[in-house]
Amino acid sequence: MKKITVLLVDDHSMIRFGLKSFLEDDNMEVVGEAKNGVEALSLLESIKPDVLVTDIMMPEIDGIELATQVTKNYPSLPILALSMINENHHIKKMLNAGAKGYVLKDCSQKELIEAINTVSKGKSYYTEEVTQIIMDGLLSKPKRKERTVSDISITERELEVLNLICKEKTNTEIADVLFVSTRTVEAHKRNLIDKTGCKNVAGLVLYAIERNLFDDL
Repeated sequence: MKKITVLLVDDHSMIRFGLKSFLEDDNMEVVGEAKNGVEALSLLESIKPDVLVTDIMMPEIDGIELATQVTKNYPSLPILALSMINENHHIKKMLNAGAKGYVLKDCSQKELIEAINTVSKGKSYYTEEVTQIIMDGLLSKPKRKERTVSDISITERELEVLNLICKEKTNTEIADVLFVSTRTVEAHKRNLIDKTGCKNVAGLVLYAIERNLFDDL
């Protein structure tokens, strides 16, 4: 089985050392290490990792700016945020910058491995705690946007798909409910992402909740 190659970005050398030990115990290989975004971008000119794992708070170029630049210049490279920061504001900034996943540093080795495996396949991964932080942040807002989708012309079927996405249904489950193929579901997801300007499925969920699109969420 081909090893998943990883670029680690963290300004603490001991953390990078520990993470490298964790990952290389599994079917992974750390092909580069950087202490900030500047070094990471430089390394990406010569190496092509399968996953970029980055902290947020770093000198010179932090994780949010790094994710923004990587998403722009290397759009096929999945980004996993690994941070001690559990604040809604920073989490949303990383997701908006293009991160495919967000894991807190107090996670287990097993969860970290699972997160890297998941994002390496192009899927999103967020721990239960991170998901709850995002939801709590949305629910605590004093005002929510008006219920509207007219500005971007979302179809009724796309709304049905979005509603089921928000209920954490898989592509197969959505296909079964709507009596369509999984390929059709994937097409609707791509259309929703294109129309809303979201970068991933997590962004679609945030979009729907912020606009109070559904009464049953």
